[in-house]
Amino acid sequence: MQQAEDFRAESHALATVLTPLNDADFDAVTQFKGWTVNDVLGHLHMFNVAADLTLKDGNLFTAFFAKIAEGLSQGKTLLETQYPFLDGLKGKALFEAWQQGAEQTADNYAQADPKARLKWAGPDMSARSSITARQMETWAHGHEVFDLLGVERVDSDRIKNIVHLGIGTFGWTFINRSLPVPDPAPWVHLDAPSGAVWDWNEQQSDNSVTGSAVEFAQVVAQVRNIADTSLVTRGEIAKDWMEVAQCFAGPPETPPKKGARFVKV
Repeated sequence: MQQAEDFRAESHALATVLTPLNDADFDAVTQFKGWTVNDVLGHLHMFNVAADLTLKDGNLFTAFFAKIAEGLSQGKTLLETQYPFLDGLKGKALFEAWQQGAEQTADNYAQADPKARLKWAGPDMSARSSITARQMETWAHGHEVFDLLGVERVDSDRIKNIVHLGIGTFGWTFINRSLPVPDPAPWVHLDAPSGAVWDWNEQQSDNSVTGSAVEFAQVVAQVRNIADTSLVTRGEIAKDWMEVAQCFAGPPETPPKKGARFVKV
């Protein structure tokens, strides 16, 4: 399954910038909700393990996620629910565990039936959607690390998986906020890193999102405010969508404020 290899490549890209860090560097605070690099890696590692478990046996995932759900029901944040799982794991040791776990998850999903239905925190999803979500989270949370270290990302056309996830969650963005889903969905016309041109939905001159595929992915994954990109929206539906777009599960999240997320110099 190609999406598994794209997840692997995304994990390798993040590992490249993390490799030179020492243990103390992992305590550095990112621009995302005060999370440290340790927090970011712990989050990615825990849900990579969860994705691997649900592929093996849905009952294993259910038991694993029950502990997370219990913490959330007690008022703990998602970040706090990972502490028992990590049991003090941090720094280079966490980095190595995350790397090994990501490789194992990529290996297992590469051999999986893309259409297999898997249990998850929300509705069941296909194996293809599950590993695409892992790529998206690795890419999105990776931004915190790249930004903190002052490193400009060099993206490839594997970003299309994340863009496609953003397109597919158009309706979810509004449903998740208890809002009616606007109709029709905007035409999305984007320039890929390779120079290719990608299109989704029916072409409409008065209802569209155009520009960079990378910037579109940044907006739907909420790592950039649309005002900090060169994306162009036309029409109220497109404008409203891009202001709150959310391609990931969970309660409604507020995108970062204008200027809040950037590559540090």
